[in-house]
Amino acid sequence: MGSEKLYRVMLADDDPDDRDLFTEAINEYNADVDSVANGVQLMSALQQKVNDLPDLIFLDLNMPEKGGKECLREIRGDKKLKDVPVLIYSTSSSKKDIDETFELGANLYITKPSSFSELRRTIKDILDMDWSKDQPASNRNSFVFGAS
Repeated sequence: MGSEKLYRVMLADDDPDDRDLFTEAINEYNADVDSVANGVQLMSALQQKVNDLPDLIFLDLNMPEKGGKECLREIRGDKKLKDVPVLIYSTSSSKKDIDETFELGANLYITKPSSFSELRRTIKDILDMDWSKDQPASNRNSFVFGAS
């Protein structure tokens, strides 16, 4: 499915190197990516694109001005945004962050891969998933991407 559909992806991450690597990796697949550097920019961009929302939002947790958890809370509380799949994309693998974002309604939790090839594989696997269901993870065990 990932190679057939053109995905519109939004990435919110304060690390410019991570944004560049993500963009380079996702451009190998059928996806357009817009990236922003913090949660304030993300929420502003989403409000401006309310009639042309992204298919997926990749959301870093620790960003200046407005963090990922606050953005997730706002997205899930907004009638126009609440159905957009939100994938947490963070260096943190702490149980507390995983539990909190699960409870806030994120669809998937991805710990940032440590190599570019792993990032490409992760993105491919995610784009190949069926996101048409638009529902937050109902099972805590399937919430963390790549966890066994």
